[in-house]
Amino acid sequence: MTHYRRILKEHTAYFSFASASALAFFLPSPTVNPRKEMILVTGANGQIGTVLTEALRGAYGQDQVLATDIKKPEGHTGPFEMLDILNTQRIAEIVGDYNITTIYHLAAILSANGEWNPQKTWNINFNGSLSILELARAQGLRKVFFPSTIAVFGPTTPRDLTPQHTVIEPTTVYGISKAANELWCNYYFNRYGLDVRSVRYPGIISYQSMPGGGTTDYAVDIFHQALLTGHYTCFLKANTRLPMMYMDDSIRATLELMAAPQESIKQRTSYNLAAMSFTPAELAEEIKKHIPGFTISYEPDHRQEIAESWTESIDDHEARKDWGWKHAYDIETMTTEMLKQLKLKYNHV
Repeated sequence: MTHYRRILKEHTAYFSFASASALAFFLPSPTVNPRKEMILVTGANGQIGTVLTEALRGAYGQDQVLATDIKKPEGHTGPFEMLDILNTQRIAEIVGDYNITTIYHLAAILSANGEWNPQKTWNINFNGSLSILELARAQGLRKVFFPSTIAVFGPTTPRDLTPQHTVIEPTTVYGISKAANELWCNYYFNRYGLDVRSVRYPGIISYQSMPGGGTTDYAVDIFHQALLTGHYTCFLKANTRLPMMYMDDSIRATLELMAAPQESIKQRTSYNLAAMSFTPAELAEEIKKHIPGFTISYEPDHRQEIAESWTESIDDHEARKDWGWKHAYDIETMTTEMLKQLKLKYNHV
C-alpha cells in the first residue's frame, strides 16, 4: 500500500495510507457529531479517485468508505457499488442504505475526451454534480467535496500567477461545466448552509493509474514511455507551460481542506491550488538526468489548443493562508519518485 512519508513542516504527524493514526491530525473530531462517518466516493476508478479512496480507507477504515463507479475494477477490495452518476434515484438509495455522511464527488469526463461529445460531457459533469448537491442538501449530509480544475480559466485569464479571483471564460465543455458547478457550490453554501468544499486541481501526475483523457496527461505517459521504449512523442509543443502537481500533494491537499475547521474555509467556489509549472521540454530534461538515452519528439494535436487556453502558473496564497496548504514536491523530487515507483511496476533494476 502506498505511503506518504513527506514530513509536514507545520505538523508533527506524517501522512500514510496504511496508518489511520498518521492521519488523525487531519480528521474531524468524532465528538462534533455522534453520527458515524460514512463516505461515498463517486468516480472511484479514476486517476484521483483510485488513490483518494485508499487514502480515505486508511484514515477512516475500509468499511466506512464506499467506492462507486460505472464498473468494478478487477482486484478491487472493500465496499463497492456500481453507479451511473445520472441515476439520481440510485444515488439516493445508496446514500440511504449506507447512511452516507460525506460525499467526494469525482465522477466526470475530462477535458480532451469531453470535446468528442460536449452534450454528454455537460450532462455528466454538470447535471451529475448538481444532483449530488441537491441530495446532500435534502439529506442533511455533513460535507461534499467537489473537484474543480484549471480548465475553468481561459484565454482572457491572466496566464502568469493567475489570482484566486479573476476572469473565468473557459473554452472547453469540461471547463464550462466545472465553472458553472463552482457557482452552484457557492450558492448551496450561501443559500442552504451546505458545507461544500472545492479545489482547482492543476494537472495531476501519478504512477498509480494510467492517463484518463486529460490535456495534461502527457506528464504521466512520458514516464511510462521513458522506461518502456526510451522515447516519447508528445501531443503538446515543447514550450507549453502548464501547472502541475504530484498525486501525493493533491491527495494531502484534499484531506487537509476537508478536515479544516468550517470557519477557515473562505472560498466557497473553489480554491486555487498550485505546486509547480513546467513545459514538456523541461520535464524531458529532468528525465534525462535519470535516463540519459531518453529522447522526445513533438506532434501537437487538438489538445494543444486547449492547453494554450489555460494558465501557465497559479497564485494559491488564499489556500495557504486559510487552511495552511503547502506543497511538498517539485519537478525534481516528483521525477525521482515517479521513476522509482514505475521501475518497481515494470520490474526494472
